[in-house]
Parts: sequence; C-alpha cells; structure tokens
Amino acid sequence: MLVDPFKRKISYIRISVTDRCDFRCTYCMSEEMQFLPKKDLLSLEELERLSKVFIELGVKKIRITGGEPLVRKNILQLFNSVGKKIDDGLEELTVTTNGSQLEHYAKDLFKNGVRRINISLDTLDKNKFKLITRIGDFNKVIKGINAAKEVGMKIKINTVALKGINDNEILSLVNWCGENKFGLTFIEVMPMGEIGEKRANQYMPLTDVKNLIQTKYSLTDDLLKTGGPARYVHCHETDQKIGFITPHTHNFCETCNRVRITCTGEMYMCLGQEDKVDLKEPLRKSENNDLLKEKIYEAISKKPKGHDFVIERKKEEKFVPRHMSVTGG
Repeated sequence: MLVDPFKRKISYIRISVTDRCDFRCTYCMSEEMQFLPKKDLLSLEELERLSKVFIELGVKKIRITGGEPLVRKNILQLFNSVGKKIDDGLEELTVTTNGSQLEHYAKDLFKNGVRRINISLDTLDKNKFKLITRIGDFNKVIKGINAAKEVGMKIKINTVALKGINDNEILSLVNWCGENKFGLTFIEVMPMGEIGEKRANQYMPLTDVKNLIQTKYSLTDDLLKTGGPARYVHCHETDQKIGFITPHTHNFCETCNRVRITCTGEMYMCLGQEDKVDLKEPLRKSENNDLLKEKIYEAISKKPKGHDFVIERKKEEKFVPRHMSVTGG
C-alpha cells in the first residue's frame, strides 16, 4: 500500500499516454504547440508494466489521459492489457477524452472494461466550439458522445468555466446533461503552461457558476466521493449530480489520493508542484521491478500537502511551466 507523509492512501493514478492532441484549446495550449518527439515517450509495453506495478502496490483506479489519449497509435493494446486486471487488484479503468475519436473507439473501450468516461466539452455552440478548440469538429464530438452512450458507458461532461465565452451557457449545459442523464463537472481554469494569453481574462470562479445555477435550479450538497477532486451537489429538478473542481477558490488537497505519470515516465506527486521522480530510468535499467518500486516509494514519501494555484489580474501571471497535456488532465 502507498501512503504519503500526511497519511493519505494513494489508490488512484492518472497516466498520460501522449502530450499530443487534435484540438488546440485556448486555455490549455498555444496555437503553435510544439509536441514532444515520439522517441521520448514511454512505449505501450512500458506503460503496461508501470500500470501493473502500481496495481501490485495497491492502486485501485487508473485513468488514462493525455493530451488526447485516443490519438496514441495502437492505444487499445494498453486498454486490453490493463483491463484484464479489473477484479484482479484493479477496480476501475477509465479515460478522459475530448470525444473526437470516440465514435471509432467506444465499443472497444467498453469491451476492455471501461464503464465510465469523462468527456471535455465547454460549449454546445458550434461557433464557440471552434473558437475554443481552434481546430475541433463539434459534430464529430457529439457523434462520439452518442456512441459512448449507446454502448452503455456512464458519461460525465467536464466543462471549463470561461468568463465571457461560455458563462451564458451554464444553465443550458445543466439542462442538456440532465436530459441525457450525463454527469456534469465544472472546472476553474488552471495556470499550467504558456498559452499565449492571460488566464486572468478567462478565469471565472465557480462560486459564480454555482450562484448562477441556483437562479433556476435547487441544489443541495451531495456526499458522493469518486476519488477525484470534485465536490458535488444534487440538482433536484434534473435529478443529476453536478461537480465543482475549484483549485483556486477552494483547493482539494486534503483528500488527495492520486499521483500523475507523464507520457515520458515522470511521476508528479502534485498537479500544482514541480517535484517529480523519473520512473523511465528504472523501467529501462532492469527487467526486475524492485528498483522501480523503490523509486515509487521514494516519490510517495515526497508528496506535498498541497498546491497553491493563484491567478491575479494585476500582477505578473505565474503558472506551472509544464502544460496540462504533458502531465495529464
């Protein structure tokens, strides 16, 4: 079992399989994003081995992320291998995606054990969608969402609240997700990586989002715990759970049970801190997993108490230098 210095059990890992994405969302990356050379990435076999070692060490939930994880060549190989560990140490295998490839992959993901999926969608307006993603295809995403729904996946929509962009769609998103029986989580903009514009201009605190929802809907606190950072409310009129991920207005560090592995094999113990441990070296140095396990234990012993994201309009903007696409969303 993995336990950090603050007695938090680490039972959840998020593994980024690529930093590449077929969108260029304005709050996530610059339009002319430079991606890592493919040779720098862990191989699928290394990702499989790493996943299975974490399962041996007590991890119960694995989320595959990116970038856009479904653009990684032969990615189903990883889902097939790790999916076989469900009910053999692993309780859940899931994925976060922008939905662009889901029409093609939904059936195979379900076949390999994925029962819940998070889909990033910030607007229901085609024109805004193009504005936010720069190169995304809204219709393709909707087809992907429908494909996931048809095979029986539970769907949660992740929406980044963007001031002046989608703040007038908050109620529409609540209604649409309610009608489709989708979960919905709102997220504050996170200061990670250079994006070519000030995030303070995008930032909308989720206290404002919640207040807006309450102008039309009745909300009560929900005690749901998913192993993630969201705090949930129950929306009575739509009978749905709505989550709020608030790294600025109310961080989620006290219950943190997760670490993140980048596509290059670096393990970050905290999303908002730069402390990391290289797992690629022990992976490639020995076929025996003892050295790898030693490095993992070393990393967990360094897990900080929390992050300190700050977005200030009047001061020079500070951000974590790595992009979210490298660490994994």
